[in-house]
Amino acid sequence: MRRGFSLIELLIVIAIILILITVAVPQYQKAQMMARELAATKAVQTVQTAEVMYQSQYGRFASSLRELGPPDAGASSAAAAGLISGALASGTLGGYKFSLTGTADTYAIAASPVTYGSSGIKSFYLDQTGILRAGEDQAPATSTSPEFAK
Repeated sequence: MRRGFSLIELLIVIAIILILITVAVPQYQKAQMMARELAATKAVQTVQTAEVMYQSQYGRFASSLRELGPPDAGASSAAAAGLISGALASGTLGGYKFSLTGTADTYAIAASPVTYGSSGIKSFYLDQTGILRAGEDQAPATSTSPEFAK
């Protein structure tokens, strides 16, 4: 009476598992990258909302993410309005780098992958026009990049 599996049978099972892994891992990584890109677009939109609130409170747009972030101590002020999380105000979140430039009348929000091709392949740009733009190369998206179609 034969018991257990032969060496050939075990090798065949291992080969099948390896084939499944080589197919599944790239799809998983692609899904992760798409999730990071979606999170980056939501973070850009969060900064946009915070900019509008900041302008309403202080009469100008914030010039940096730090101005939108939480205060180190004490009450909120124009230097640290507490409108976005400290993590987002730090400029790096979820595999993306965020930047904000602003004047009294304009602002521009940019998000680029920390590691192009791994954290993401799209960069994003949004300004006071409210149009989200995306670039799909290593250069950051700008006001002339194509509109992002969700």
